[in-house]
Amino acid sequence: MKDKMIKTVEIVWMLLAGNMYLLIQRNLIGRRGVLFLLGLSTVCFLILHVESVFSQFKSLRLHVLMGGERLLAIVWYSSLMQIVLTVLWLKLGVVEVDILFWVNLVVFVLMESSFLCNGMIRVYCLSKQLTLMTRIGFWFVWLIPLVNIVFFIHMYRVTKEEIEIECEKIELNHVRAENELCKTKYPVLMVHGVFFRDVRFFNYWGRVPQELQRNGATIYYGEQQSAATVADSARELSERIKQIVEETHCGKVNIIAHSKGGLDSRYAISCLGMAPYVASLTTINTPHYGCAFADYLLSKLPEKLCDFVANRYNKTLKRLGDHNPDFMGAVRDLTVEGTARINEVAKDSQLVVYHSYGSMMRGTYSAPFPQSMTYLLSYHFSHDNDGLVDVKSAAWTPDYQVLQAPGRKGISHGDMIDLYRKNIKGFDVREFYVQLVKGLKEEGL
Repeated sequence: MKDKMIKTVEIVWMLLAGNMYLLIQRNLIGRRGVLFLLGLSTVCFLILHVESVFSQFKSLRLHVLMGGERLLAIVWYSSLMQIVLTVLWLKLGVVEVDILFWVNLVVFVLMESSFLCNGMIRVYCLSKQLTLMTRIGFWFVWLIPLVNIVFFIHMYRVTKEEIEIECEKIELNHVRAENELCKTKYPVLMVHGVFFRDVRFFNYWGRVPQELQRNGATIYYGEQQSAATVADSARELSERIKQIVEETHCGKVNIIAHSKGGLDSRYAISCLGMAPYVASLTTINTPHYGCAFADYLLSKLPEKLCDFVANRYNKTLKRLGDHNPDFMGAVRDLTVEGTARINEVAKDSQLVVYHSYGSMMRGTYSAPFPQSMTYLLSYHFSHDNDGLVDVKSAAWTPDYQVLQAPGRKGISHGDMIDLYRKNIKGFDVREFYVQLVKGLKEEGL
């Protein structure tokens, strides 16, 4: 409500500045009044441009972005209303088209242009929800009439929705801060999937860990290599669990594992003696029964091509920190046959509480490349998949849930770890994990 009132006042001020010639021509204000309005307009003009440096949130980015959204709203509504008023004044013969009219009009256009540039720069640079294609497309169409207006409206709507969601998050976390919903008995160990690593500057889990920490969770990461056999990854994971338990004296950890990380965790628990140190394992989109299209690709692609890709990957990841990456070993363990071998030995432990979740896309448009392509490959074997994993393959426990979002998009394999940092209408990935960890806390874990 307060924000709407501020916008209304600012739009009224813009209209007053845009129609100052009318006030002068109709002798509604004198010289002192003109000077006063010019002074007031100058002050308001400067305030609108710079006020966002004074943040009312911990996130300066969000506050500056809010200022950009407000500037765009002012430009949009005041421009439309000014056009209507100008046409109306001219039709009614209320104003004279003289030098004052044109000077006032030019000044108004310059003011609007400055606000538009300020707002668009903020939105373009600070919005996390604008796609790369939108940013690139903007530079091609910003001088094309009508098309640039369509882009303007799209960017404004995306930004407005982002601000509303983030403000709700801030308010929600502020209200429940004292409750520490995610302060579990045992810390949370987040285990990544294949072909990724726990990188400090690009978190595999997106905005999720920070959201959990805001609500009281203690977070650790698996830190295993990006690609290795399940057995090798499980050995690395076992060492990591022991390290956490020894350093923190926490006794156990709650594991949340995504994709192949779920297989690694199950193997560590059942085959490498980690059951006494794990309170719970929650698998997210894990191919417990394999990826059928992985079998298909391995059987169809030439062996030389597979070896070439594997060698290039292994050499690259060695340079990035993996000490002994094994691309083909990881892929083979994700096949139907590979997971069947793992399932024979990695039986569930009675000492550990197990949960499992999956999700599904609704079409190739549900995720960017390469998941749009892998969705088609997976679709050939199973209509219901997340772009990589069949929803049936992700089912491991009696309480298994398939997560879906209303509308046409669906939830992809990457969406479940907030890989793209995109807000999905009808599905809040951050809140999903908050409620997941809250459930572990309520189970006494």
